[in-house]
Amino acid sequence: MQTTAIRILLSTKRALPKAAKTSWWLLKIILPISFFVSLLNYFGVIALIANYLAPTFAVVGLPGESAIVFISSLFLTLYAPIAILATLALDMREITILALMCLISHNLFVESAVQKKTGSSAIIMFTLRLLSSFLSAYVLNWLLPENMGANAYSEKAVIYTNLAQMSWAWIQSSGWLVMKITLIVSGLMLLQNLLKEFKIIDLLAKAFAPLMRIMGLSPQSSFLWFIAQIVGLTYGSAIMIEATQEGEIQPQDADLLNYHIAINHSLLEDTLLFVAIGVPVVWITFPRILLAISLVWLVKFIKVYVSLPHKVKKA
Repeated sequence: MQTTAIRILLSTKRALPKAAKTSWWLLKIILPISFFVSLLNYFGVIALIANYLAPTFAVVGLPGESAIVFISSLFLTLYAPIAILATLALDMREITILALMCLISHNLFVESAVQKKTGSSAIIMFTLRLLSSFLSAYVLNWLLPENMGANAYSEKAVIYTNLAQMSWAWIQSSGWLVMKITLIVSGLMLLQNLLKEFKIIDLLAKAFAPLMRIMGLSPQSSFLWFIAQIVGLTYGSAIMIEATQEGEIQPQDADLLNYHIAINHSLLEDTLLFVAIGVPVVWITFPRILLAISLVWLVKFIKVYVSLPHKVKKA
């Protein structure tokens, strides 16, 4: 019988190669995208696109300049759009609407690739999150009180004098990103292997089963749902990809989970980033949760309804 120390060592040996592979896969997507966006921002292309989108954002109660924040969030993690947000003269009502949109659609290109890797359609996930951002913003614009106070969080925008300066700033931020992704993905992969080795994942699945049923998800989704809420899709991708590839969750259950976490993930860290600048937590939390739950049940209903005619014909 193996000792606890040996079991931990074996779990570590299994986890690290997979973590390295997934980290490399993520970085191959993230780094080129982030540098491309930095170039677009430096040459004013994003600002130009934002100007053309101003009428669209007016429909959800936002001024034209807010478009640059949302566009940046599509390509990057939330730190970049929040930094841009601090340089704009928006009131708290506008910031709250924009925060909800960014929380749903941030890092969209990378995370759609992750969800494709776990068995869902990247096009469907991409379109779903984009449409959900504007739908939720439209509803929130209707619900929010007119006066929510001014923006108490403001900074000066960083302006690069030349391309070399911008490139050096990107290299520095990318270095931290590489370290962060490697450490977090490795840690999560090790955690998953340890929980599997000591049968703790089974206990978590049983504990979260009632909550999963309410949300329309399978009990096998419990641990993956929990990881997605704590660290999000990007950092939690290593665990999600392995679970789907090794058959620890059925493809249909993984697909339903993807519908939920497409709208509602990183409930802890990403939400706190906006709460830290004064955004009311209720308005950026409950809409995502309710929309995600409603979406899963709608998808389940559609799948059953669409499959019924086929079953009747076969009978």
